[in-house]
Amino acid sequence: MAKKTSNPYVRWLHDIDNQDVSEVGGKNASLGEMLKNLSPKGIQIPNGFATTANAYFSYLESNKLEDSIRKYLDKIKREDITVEEGARAIRRLIVKGFFPSSIAQSIRDAYSQLCEEYDTINVDVAVRSSATAEDLPTASFAGLQETYLNVRGEEELLKACKKCFASLFTARAIVYREEKGFDHMEVGLSVGVQKMVRSDETSSGVIFTIDTETGFPDVIVINGSWGLGENVVQGIVNPDQFVVFKPLLDKQKYQPILEKKLGDKEQKMIYASDEDGRTRNIMTTTEERASFVLDDDEILQLSSWAKLIEDHYGRPMDIEWVKGQDTKQLYIVQARPETVRSAENKAEFRNYRLLETGAQLLLSGLSIGSSIVAGKVKKVEKLEDLQAITSDDILVTQMTEPDWVPYMKKAAGIITDSGGRTCHAAIVSRELGIPAVVGTHSGTTTLESGQEVTLSCSEGDEGKVYEGILKYEVEDIDLGRLEAPQTGIMLNLAAPESAFKWWRLPTSGVGLARMEFIISQHIKVHPMALIHSEKVSSENEREELRKLTHHHDDKTEFFVEALARGISKIAASQYPKPVIVRTSDFKTNEYANLIGGEAFEPKEQNPMLGWRGACRYYSEGYREGFALECRALKMVREEIGLDNVVVMIPFCRTVDEARKVLREMEKNGLKRGENGLQVYMMCEIPANIILAEDFAKYFDGFSIGSNDLTQLILGVDRDSAELSYLFDEHNAAVKNAITDVIKRAHKAGIKIGFCGQAPSDDPSYASFLVEAGIDSISLNPDSVIEVIDQVNKIEKKLQPAKV
Repeated sequence: MAKKTSNPYVRWLHDIDNQDVSEVGGKNASLGEMLKNLSPKGIQIPNGFATTANAYFSYLESNKLEDSIRKYLDKIKREDITVEEGARAIRRLIVKGFFPSSIAQSIRDAYSQLCEEYDTINVDVAVRSSATAEDLPTASFAGLQETYLNVRGEEELLKACKKCFASLFTARAIVYREEKGFDHMEVGLSVGVQKMVRSDETSSGVIFTIDTETGFPDVIVINGSWGLGENVVQGIVNPDQFVVFKPLLDKQKYQPILEKKLGDKEQKMIYASDEDGRTRNIMTTTEERASFVLDDDEILQLSSWAKLIEDHYGRPMDIEWVKGQDTKQLYIVQARPETVRSAENKAEFRNYRLLETGAQLLLSGLSIGSSIVAGKVKKVEKLEDLQAITSDDILVTQMTEPDWVPYMKKAAGIITDSGGRTCHAAIVSRELGIPAVVGTHSGTTTLESGQEVTLSCSEGDEGKVYEGILKYEVEDIDLGRLEAPQTGIMLNLAAPESAFKWWRLPTSGVGLARMEFIISQHIKVHPMALIHSEKVSSENEREELRKLTHHHDDKTEFFVEALARGISKIAASQYPKPVIVRTSDFKTNEYANLIGGEAFEPKEQNPMLGWRGACRYYSEGYREGFALECRALKMVREEIGLDNVVVMIPFCRTVDEARKVLREMEKNGLKRGENGLQVYMMCEIPANIILAEDFAKYFDGFSIGSNDLTQLILGVDRDSAELSYLFDEHNAAVKNAITDVIKRAHKAGIKIGFCGQAPSDDPSYASFLVEAGIDSISLNPDSVIEVIDQVNKIEKKLQPAKV
């Protein structure tokens, strides 16, 4: 087929690129850019054409609309009418206009050629608005104008084009242009007409090549749901989420999928019929809700395309994808710059921290942003409810609407019943810098207008709403002023969902990642209960096991995969710096609290000194459970590819135990020294210090756990409230032991770090550790900046500058 040619009113996508934003808008210019440069690299993009800004301005001129539009805009400025009233009036004027014959014929001819290309009388097309001031590095007009799906026939296409022209004057678009300083009458609108990829029975969604909550640049975040993609974009559903690690995408032997989170996906958008082109939502089936919309190969294919697109544009991108139900192939249908997180100053870091604990948790959902606000609930059902909103109000609604934006920016925070990370409320909240908790399911029924609440997005992926006005603090940190000390400063991390939050901190890796947090908070099941489910006597727990593992043929795969992906998120946040993962160190009473746990745990008088740590790993009662932990670690290092993970063994009482644990690890594919695997030991028992040189023969490094070490040196139960006054890590006996083992470790030629709580609570403790010669100090993230300053001071005293 001959190449289609463009004219003053219509340009084919293959004829345009990013130099043509002034003529066809950012969205259409981007599509042309990709068709030209990235289709040859394998990215599939449906063909189409775009009307030009010249067509839009000619339409206004032919219908003599400019003066009338300006009058309404002036009335809005004078507040003679509301933004909504003026916007509606302008849109009515535009839709009532007529197309000059030359423009109408150009559109008809192009549509006819598109039908010929796809060998059909009337090809279904997606009709999208593309503003000429859209998708600029400093402003994103994406989502402010309208999209019409499954449009069929020349006359329906012309009607949709008019509606797109009119959508340049929605209330939210008018307000946005005012805020960004754009002249309303100088911004043109191009209409993109693209072959519609039908996905009623398949899936679609969006991709970000940056973590939208933290700005972490090394991941690709894919959201997807069944049916047409508008449900994901508009936030009608809570979609599936997949997170992929970019730096390992090009290494074909790895599958660097860090997260696979199943969304509710309660509805899907389909075409209402083949005749009218309209769409409607229907409920998804139980099977659809329980199934991921993409398999691993598709996740990786989309991720590879997204990385190609980002590399080509040289900046983080916001991309829309769809899976064709006829071909079962994936397509990219839009790509635009991400303009919120990528525009942030990487040297500026703001940390929010709740100062009060124990408040009643009312709701939880997905956190948008990382801040905390407190205020009064204002429940909103319709636009009129927003008229009196103030900066003290927290907007609570089923779902936000695009026309609400002028009022949403006044709110302190936003809570919605539905929606995911790409819903309208989430997108607007990020752009406005307002924290939001979306997808709570019951915000509008749980909360009452006027109720005082605190909204916290500072605790990772999960946003929380607490009863009452809670105290919190805000710390602004200039990371650019920090000088990295010689002593390694590392992080103590437990929650995978918060790992990306700290990527900007100038640290040397993770000194302690606690495996048991992932098991208790995300897996929630005793590993032995998955292996021997027949021993679980409680019917309720048996049902829980069935629910959690229903999409796994082998129940143990649920444990291995969930643990591996949790560890991977932590490891990816610091890659390629070392991330030291401690194998599980539950006590028997804590293990018993896991689903199915009571059947496998003895009742001990003193669990703190009982069956815990290393002795479990080679015992008959837990050897199979430890094998699952090893499988997860092997998956992280060898399948996902995060070989920066170092394994650390806790509570290793004897040198013989060290040998036994290493043998168990080797049986399960984790051999020390093989594939660069390092194995560390927690140094937290007096025997570890007394026999340090002997233990050093079996480990690559030590990490001092001061909590247990203090307990065992002073003979004080660390959990005893009555003896808390005796529990003191500053005690001379404890400090002498720490100083001694640092010397012994160095003499034996291995590294030694400190991962206990003391320096996080008291930065002066870091001075003692530096003076004692510690190699690294691992801290709670919110203590890092203060301790870095402290360490720099003490290092300068110990090593004065040469004159």
